[in-house]
Amino acid sequence: MSNDGIQRASDIGSADAPPVDEKPYKIVFEANKCFGAGKCAEVSDNWEMSIASGMAQPNEYFIDEDDLEHNVRAAEICPAKKDDGCIHVVDRRTDEEIAPDPHGDGTLSVDW
Repeated sequence: MSNDGIQRASDIGSADAPPVDEKPYKIVFEANKCFGAGKCAEVSDNWEMSIASGMAQPNEYFIDEDDLEHNVRAAEICPAKKDDGCIHVVDRRTDEEIAPDPHGDGTLSVDW
């Protein structure tokens, strides 16, 4: 599937988002691409493995500076999508993908 319908990261799941100045980053998670490697949960307290599904799930989708580093690590370590990952950390102020940013230009690298 292509992501032709998604122009900006802010188009995804922001209906009941907290104010940008409180939580300037958001997680975009391609749950349909997760295969349950669990590496995200090893490096980030925000990520847990579901016993029922065997897949990862974030506790929070909107994060602040305090939670940025370990969520970026989770996005970068995810082996899904041939190491492009299915966890994306986006700066809501600029709409740029901070991690994993496989294209190197900040564009959202979702594949659904």
